[in-house]
Amino acid sequence: MPLFMDVHEKLPDGATAKDVAEAHKADVAKQGEYGVEYKRYWVDDKAGKVFCLVEAPDAETAARVHKEAHGLVADHIYQVAEGS
Repeated sequence: MPLFMDVHEKLPDGATAKDVAEAHKADVAKQGEYGVEYKRYWVDDKAGKVFCLVEAPDAETAARVHKEAHGLVADHIYQVAEGS
């Protein structure tokens, strides 16, 4: 299955790493409906960015999970290949 990295360029005002963790939990609860697996995420508190690694049939389906789970859709989604 394709692997994607999505990038959220700006967290909502006042959002914390704990809020991102809760959003990730919501993604995990929703992902099975669409054959998606949100694997990991990273938060850059200083820049206010979030990066999510996800296996999904396509970028649109990955975005749909975010939208339905918590409404925070990524600004960019890149198809990536894992290196060693």
